[in-house]
Amino acid sequence: MRMEKIIDLIEPANQTAMKLARNAQNNFIKPQGSLGVLEDIAVKFAGITGKLHNSINNKIIFLFGSDHGIYDEGVSSAPQSFTRGLMNIYSSTQDAAINILTRQNGIDLKLLDLGIKKLGILTRGVDFSHKHLDNGTANFLKFKAMKIYTTRNFINDGIDLIEEYIRHDYNLFGMGEVGMGNTTPATACIMAVLKEYDPALVGRGAGLSDEALEIKRDVIKRGLEKHWKDFDKDPVYIPACVGGPEIAAMVGIFLGCAYFNVPAIVDGITSIAAALVACEINPNVRDYIFLSNRSTEPAFSAAAEKLGLTPPLELNMRLGEGTGCAVMMPLIEDALAIMNNMRSFKNNGNL
Repeated sequence: MRMEKIIDLIEPANQTAMKLARNAQNNFIKPQGSLGVLEDIAVKFAGITGKLHNSINNKIIFLFGSDHGIYDEGVSSAPQSFTRGLMNIYSSTQDAAINILTRQNGIDLKLLDLGIKKLGILTRGVDFSHKHLDNGTANFLKFKAMKIYTTRNFINDGIDLIEEYIRHDYNLFGMGEVGMGNTTPATACIMAVLKEYDPALVGRGAGLSDEALEIKRDVIKRGLEKHWKDFDKDPVYIPACVGGPEIAAMVGIFLGCAYFNVPAIVDGITSIAAALVACEINPNVRDYIFLSNRSTEPAFSAAAEKLGLTPPLELNMRLGEGTGCAVMMPLIEDALAIMNNMRSFKNNGNL
């Protein structure tokens, strides 16, 4: 499904359903507001679906992998081959954190190669059908990270994934990523949406030294200076100029979830960068987004503030892979179980 066909059709959350849900929470046999965020989750979910009572049929995390040309500027502490190595672990030995957490919580995991260098196309369990870049992005200090049409293709692929999996009865979606150095494009995208460069928002990623952190700050500053003039043309230019395929695909995931009235969960800094871009395309997308864990990357908090959303979990996680989503999904199910099953004072709830 093409992005252009749906962006003007995304509507705000259903306020009537949210009001009914809040009234229901206030009449359960508990002090009003005593279940805190669990109440807020159930109310928001009602607004997304337009229904008071909801349940999760199937849940899935899409894990997108890609390499980045900006890696060559020294913005990562790990060898770039780790992108390929980790994707092989996710798909073969299946003993990485995201494999364990998805198994533990009954979540399906779909692996997609969007531009990993030298990943064999016969790698078991990896979807290569959306790989529009053989070797990842270009170095955004020299060129746009991706062509505009390539960026739109990745966004449309994300929308198509949601449409496909809804047909198979999935109604809770998360996303993760793997790619050495990818906090650099994610941070650059966030600053592009915020329309300012702030060195304090540049984090250490997987553990940069002080010297490497200064290099990363300079790279982002120069990259933004090179592409500032393009950002106002269309929000799609943000991931095209300084982002990456996983960010673009996640933009499509957020747009698709909002269009089809299902929730999308933010994992870390890469997915919140995509959420910001999606909300630039249509601000109503915000109503369909759940944050999970607050990433330790400083740009994450700036992005959350821009969205006006608060992550319910403070676990100091910064792994990526979709691990924050995997922890958040059971919390959402708990919130829906309360809404669906708790006794009300109005319905034989006398103590």
